[in-house]
Amino acid sequence: MSNEILSILQNLIQVPDLASKSWVYSQYDSQVQNNTIGVNGDASLVRIPNSKKAIAMSTDCTPRYVEANPYLGAIQAVAETYRNISATGAKPLAITNCLNFGNPQKPEIMGQIVKSIQGITTACKELDYPVVSGNVSLYNETNGKAIQPTPAIGGVGLLVDYSLHCYAKFSQENHLIYVLGDNKGHIDCSLYQREILKQAGKNPPEVDLASEKKHSAFVRKLIADSLLSSCHDISCGGLLVALFEMCSLSLGCQLNFDSILGNDNIENILFGEDQSRYVFTCSPKLESLILEQAKQQNINLALVGKVIADNFVYYNQTVSIKQLQHFNQQVFPNYFT
Repeated sequence: MSNEILSILQNLIQVPDLASKSWVYSQYDSQVQNNTIGVNGDASLVRIPNSKKAIAMSTDCTPRYVEANPYLGAIQAVAETYRNISATGAKPLAITNCLNFGNPQKPEIMGQIVKSIQGITTACKELDYPVVSGNVSLYNETNGKAIQPTPAIGGVGLLVDYSLHCYAKFSQENHLIYVLGDNKGHIDCSLYQREILKQAGKNPPEVDLASEKKHSAFVRKLIADSLLSSCHDISCGGLLVALFEMCSLSLGCQLNFDSILGNDNIENILFGEDQSRYVFTCSPKLESLILEQAKQQNINLALVGKVIADNFVYYNQTVSIKQLQHFNQQVFPNYFT
């Protein structure tokens, strides 16, 4: 089973949705005016000159969710920007949007647009995360076939002190790895379902906006108190993909999911795309303090491993981080060159 799980992971990180985009963005200067703090987090951070403040920015949408259920898909797009900004330590403030759809004169396309707008409205009101601008791009078709509905959401947040930010990459060997949130194994509309099971999704994951708000506030407080060494939201691809994305050139992880697997389907838990979840790392010295705070707020935390050097270890199976990253990073260069 371990070999099969790692094989699934290797396959997923090579699909375009998850493949590294570094070949594209590394061709451009990310340090214009030297105000970019870093692009290693879930949101990019740009400091505000002559202050300690920084702006966090993230753009998100999962078109397969929106295609299956425009209302829920649009809610998820808003919520994911909210999570990505929070994972850096910044407070989400507002969104813009670009509503990309096919021909609105077709009833089914107009239905997608209306339901997506309703979903954005619901999420923004619940999260206190207003829409301050936006635009539309319609009639996106090829030979009469519309693109997948893509209400792209651009979120912006504020980091009051940019020295108190958090990256997504592992930074300290032997630090503990925790999952925050409920792991229900929602596999419908996931990349695992599409790529591995070869099935069409019908029901995207529900987004509990109250939990989204609560979990994000908790994460921001931990980062502000300097209790976390890395933090990453769990979204496209699920938990195991999120853990791979946290690996750096020299740091991997040793994993044990006994605390969350139970008798459930293993693949569903590891590759399900349940919302409102994060992975974070912390020093063993700070573990009890974090667990106590989570208990006080009734937030679920599960220990799933620790940071180690060089390798990705799933129970008794090991693969080098460099090998996995090679597969992940070569997709776009191989396609375009």
